[in-house]
Amino acid sequence: MADLEKKRQEHPSDESVHTAPGGKHDVHSANEFDVYGDESSADIQYRTLVWWKAAALMLAETVSLGSLGAIATATGYVLGQFKLRYPHVHNMADAGEIIAGPIGREVLGAAQVIFMIFVCGSHVLTGLIAFDTITNGASCSVLWAGISAIICLAFTIPRTLDGIAYLSVASFVSIIAAILITMIGVGVVGHQGAVVVTSHLNFANGFLAVTDIVRNFPFRVNPCIDSDIIIQIFAYAGHVAFFTFIAEMKKPEDFAKALYALQIADTTLYLIVGIVVYAYTGSNAVSPALGNTGHTLRRVAYGVALPTIMIAGVINGHVCAKLMFVRIFRRNGVHSRHMTSHTWSGWLTWIGLCFVIWTLAFIIAEVIPFFNDLLGVISSLFASWFTYGISGIFYFHLTPKPQRWSTPMQKAKTIFFSCIIVMGAFIMIAGLYSSITSIVNGYKDGSFPSPFSCVNRALA
Repeated sequence: MADLEKKRQEHPSDESVHTAPGGKHDVHSANEFDVYGDESSADIQYRTLVWWKAAALMLAETVSLGSLGAIATATGYVLGQFKLRYPHVHNMADAGEIIAGPIGREVLGAAQVIFMIFVCGSHVLTGLIAFDTITNGASCSVLWAGISAIICLAFTIPRTLDGIAYLSVASFVSIIAAILITMIGVGVVGHQGAVVVTSHLNFANGFLAVTDIVRNFPFRVNPCIDSDIIIQIFAYAGHVAFFTFIAEMKKPEDFAKALYALQIADTTLYLIVGIVVYAYTGSNAVSPALGNTGHTLRRVAYGVALPTIMIAGVINGHVCAKLMFVRIFRRNGVHSRHMTSHTWSGWLTWIGLCFVIWTLAFIIAEVIPFFNDLLGVISSLFASWFTYGISGIFYFHLTPKPQRWSTPMQKAKTIFFSCIIVMGAFIMIAGLYSSITSIVNGYKDGSFPSPFSCVNRALA
């Protein structure tokens, strides 16, 4: 990156977001520093996403959990502006290098890889639960975990996100269908007695109940007792993949359209599903919401939801592999021909990275008995910053000191993003405490399964 930064110092005007009189992004200026460079003669072209495909990818990655819509939109918008300012940014590692030099690059790069591998592991575990539920535990759950990992690996192989975008549309359709089945199902089952507002609630349980950071489709019941989610304030930590999405868009300036489409769609879904499910189930609600239906409908809902379970994992695995792939084949801001051509080295490296990621995801999901709670620890450390805190840091980096307090609007933005940084720090500390407390309680209760256990994990 040294040569690239030297060039930026020689041409400081190139560090700003270039716009034409009509407000269009200056593609030629962006291409000069873009991670993929000029793709006009490349065999493999990455910058092929139009905004609606990017929105589909973001929906497939994020829809399953919850969001704090307005804040998630604001922090996501800042990430988009940061990418426009620095077109060479492809991932959190690149952004970390701009903010804090080589140390920032290594810390944020490692954090993104570790976090996304654990998210992939959560999808392996989710697939296991789904197959066990659909088949009534007809086979060893380790087999279902392996099948889930293999399916995700196979669909991660396409080198560009454009190759996954249409799968994301199928993912969105599947989750909509599963949601409709669930809402119909809870209506058929009807009310299940009086609502108990709280039950054995302490700080750790309460915090996990309303945040439970990125435990993808958690599996225990009754959030007030078992520390799992009904209401979430996280946008699924989808922000961690935004730089990679923008890097493969035809028009990076259209990212805002994709972001708004994402937040409108997911916030609407969460509100409707949350209201309907909780109105009928109250404190008897289980997580995921698919488990609130009767036995037969639950199996149908999980079958319909399989595409979104797998494809959301595929997107995380793809972004994780792409980070390492770009790191291997990009030196001093210049990419190797292996990135954009069909070479043996390029394809073997890509497939090898995908294989390693999903193998690790399978192993950690099966070996670690308290995987869900460990995912909470990892998410507290990283997702709290990727989704919230780091956007505040980016805002201060993008905004010169004199400008931060120049107008009432700028003052409001400065105060808002200062609070975002504090919010990220609080969520990290409180999340660590709550997740570690949950691990300790799990050992006391003896509720953790043994590694590579064949026990049936279907939702009863």
